[in-house]
Amino acid sequence: MNSRNELGLYINGSWRRGEGRDIHNVINPATGAVIAELPLATASDLEEALDATAKGFAHWRTVDVNERAAILHTVAGLIRERAEDIAVLLTTEQGKPLAEARTEVLSCASQFDYFAEEAKRSYGRVLVRPTGQRSLVLKQPVGPVAAFSPWNFPVNLMCKKMAAALAAGCSIIAKPPEETPFCTSAIMQCVIDGGVPGTVAQLVYGVPDMVSRHLIASPVIRKVSFTGSVPVGKHLLKLAADGVKRTTMELGGHAPVLVFDDCDLEKAIKLSSTQKFRNAGQVCISPTRFYVQEGIYDRFVAGFAEATKKVQMGNGLDASTIMGPLANDRRPPAIEKLVRDATDKGAKLLAGGERGEGGYFYQPTVLADVPMTADIMTDEPFGPVALIRPFKDFDEAIAQANRLPFGLAAYAFTENARQANLVADALDTGMVGLNSFVISMPDAPFGGVKESGFGSEGGPEGLDSYYVTKAVHQY
Repeated sequence: MNSRNELGLYINGSWRRGEGRDIHNVINPATGAVIAELPLATASDLEEALDATAKGFAHWRTVDVNERAAILHTVAGLIRERAEDIAVLLTTEQGKPLAEARTEVLSCASQFDYFAEEAKRSYGRVLVRPTGQRSLVLKQPVGPVAAFSPWNFPVNLMCKKMAAALAAGCSIIAKPPEETPFCTSAIMQCVIDGGVPGTVAQLVYGVPDMVSRHLIASPVIRKVSFTGSVPVGKHLLKLAADGVKRTTMELGGHAPVLVFDDCDLEKAIKLSSTQKFRNAGQVCISPTRFYVQEGIYDRFVAGFAEATKKVQMGNGLDASTIMGPLANDRRPPAIEKLVRDATDKGAKLLAGGERGEGGYFYQPTVLADVPMTADIMTDEPFGPVALIRPFKDFDEAIAQANRLPFGLAAYAFTENARQANLVADALDTGMVGLNSFVISMPDAPFGGVKESGFGSEGGPEGLDSYYVTKAVHQY
């Protein structure tokens, strides 16, 4: 590991080590070996962080938006300068191929640059009133934020929250995953070196339930932002309700892909087989349930299976690797159980279906003719498994796509412009990709509906979630 990167808790302007604290072992998922010991926050640490963030907010909210923007641009520049080092850290502790890690790190820089400028455009309104009277609608920072982010995109998802909160004038306590502390600590060092005060941005790791309960229960915290599973999101919502705190929830998905018989079939197969195995399928918007129109079903299945067999699995630091390991030891047995259930119920295994050797590997897997009774058709696999079923017509495709309680992302392939418009309207999701899987950009809202959560990250909508509205009337 790069020795210039700190590892620990960053509280009230200083890094804290492991003295008197419990330790979490950091694992390289490609080998299963312990690579570091991470100190976990105590209740005393969290109290100090809460006291500091209250003081930090009182200061940061008064800093001119142009000065805040200049600091965030400096942070973005430092992330770009250190991108290669951070990407290696990310791959080593999370597993994804180095090329994917580089892209993720650079996306962090884009987040800071975007929100630095977008904050300057939060204008508010002046209402029409008689001469001598004024009514103003102001946007003001909501207050100190507790931000919880997961291990699948550890730096990008932390930065989505942090960049927007800081741009809006909020202070933030970030709690990224314990599985990936080196890369997230390295990003935090960029934030520190970029000029964000140590009371304004802080970093904690710890037992997730203890940390979330402690932070959310504090009257200091006024906003909770969470990315993760549906059950955990519901739990945090209940905690936040006690303090009537603002929340943004980006929860799980089970993304359908509708492949119509008028599509560019070669393009659909190529993009689908590439995107399905990005980050080993550990992506909340990963294309998973492929519904393919009957006229092209057999050709799509054959082409997808052939492409999948060419996906090179291995250590993410190897240049030839296309798909790395799963992120932790819980994932391979969970995927294995779902695949076995599906094949026992009649699904056809066309590629993969087995664990790899060493580390936390599971082969890129394709299941065709998957019955609706299979658990994997309802439970998000969050792994490298593609599920393929045929459909007859538009209505059936939409019904199947919308049947689950999730509504994060959905995709469709069609060359018919009218059909594209109809499917985009009919899909009950927060995001839709048409002939593309690229749906996450700094200037676009990212979020779901139904049990996939509410609120947005990214775009002006993401910045708005860190503001409260105040009406001022003068007579």
